[in-house]
Amino acid sequence: MRFVYRAGQCLAVAAAFTSFWAMSAMAQTPAPAAAAPKLDSGDTAWMLTSVALVLMMTIPGLALFYGGMVRKMNVLATVMQSFMVTCLVTVLWTVLTYSLAFTPGTPFIGGFSRVLLMGMTLDSVNDLAKTIPESVYMCFQMTFAIITPALICGSIADRMKFSALIWFIGLWAVLVYAPIAHWVWSSDGFLNTAGVLDFAGGTVVHINSGVAGLMCALMLGKRRGYGTEAMAPHNLVLSVIGASLLWVGWFGFNAGSATAANTSAGMAMAVTQIATATAALTWMFVEWTLRGKPSVLGIISGAVAGLVAITPASGFVDPRGALIIGIAAGVACYWGATGLKHALGYDDALDAFGVHAVGGTVGAILTGVLAVAAVGGQGHSGLIDGNPHQVIVQIYGVACTIVYDAIVSLILLKAIDLAIGLRVDPDMEREGLDLSLHGEIVQ
Repeated sequence: MRFVYRAGQCLAVAAAFTSFWAMSAMAQTPAPAAAAPKLDSGDTAWMLTSVALVLMMTIPGLALFYGGMVRKMNVLATVMQSFMVTCLVTVLWTVLTYSLAFTPGTPFIGGFSRVLLMGMTLDSVNDLAKTIPESVYMCFQMTFAIITPALICGSIADRMKFSALIWFIGLWAVLVYAPIAHWVWSSDGFLNTAGVLDFAGGTVVHINSGVAGLMCALMLGKRRGYGTEAMAPHNLVLSVIGASLLWVGWFGFNAGSATAANTSAGMAMAVTQIATATAALTWMFVEWTLRGKPSVLGIISGAVAGLVAITPASGFVDPRGALIIGIAAGVACYWGATGLKHALGYDDALDAFGVHAVGGTVGAILTGVLAVAAVGGQGHSGLIDGNPHQVIVQIYGVACTIVYDAIVSLILLKAIDLAIGLRVDPDMEREGLDLSLHGEIVQ
């Protein structure tokens, strides 16, 4: 019995020692590296769809939205602007601006490793989206780079030379859009590292385009007859169709910015729908109260305002936040498109500044108020979630975007004006840009 007892003690000690040695060895042995992300067919399919949706926002969505709001003699010129921008920015994005925006470089601008898309293979990925091919991510971001300068065209309707517009958009895409996209969305961008939250483009797309539009409007001056002649939209049915295409395409814009078919994309889609409908109704009721009648132009403008304002917040807020943002956007953008414009006397023809800059600013700041970690994840919370500092960070991001964009846009416009002139001759403006610039008319 004593032998058995002693043997049992020895076995217990040996087992304990063996377990301790095994655990020590496990602690000293490095854990296996996490498996590299693999390309996911579901994510890729959703992002291919998002590319098509966001491209549809510009052609034909924005082209029809803007085209319906101008006078008949300028409709072809207005539609032409959106189509030209799509073509021009696609080529520039391929040659240079994708590399400047989304490759590692400095905190202010990317590098040159993807010039002419060199090094992009069938299975290469961007560090910002590792489950989809880089070619798909590149195309998705290209559609953002396209619609941003196309939005500027709303401020210059009826009076800018087509040649001057080509020069301005080309230079602006390289010198303004690419750097700001890098600041906000690239992992080494200085606004990104500062903690600025912009899920889908409140600063990069909307404040950026709206401020540039205002600079264009100020440099060009008012349209001939502005304030004294009737300048009613020639076909609001086209604008309603365009606004509807923008609304549908915006699901790719916001939900697609999750770069995956996941829960974040689902919530972004939900809050986009809620904020848009809320802003449209808010604008409608404000206009109805102040002017006596709810207009078609008003409700579609309100919808676009809601789409704009929810864009930066779409990956960070819950449905309650979307309702608040929608109400705020409807009120603020109605004021921006009517009261502010008339009080200051500038001619922002189709309210690019009043809707996009004002709505983008409202959305960006309210992101700092309404972001919740339960939606955006750890570290992505705002004032209502116990992080009041995020409001300051958001204001900082807005201010940096406005100042840089305004200064560089004004320099570009002045240089182009000195070189070839910005504005068409009075006789051409009187005749209409369709015929005077493009030799075509709408029958």
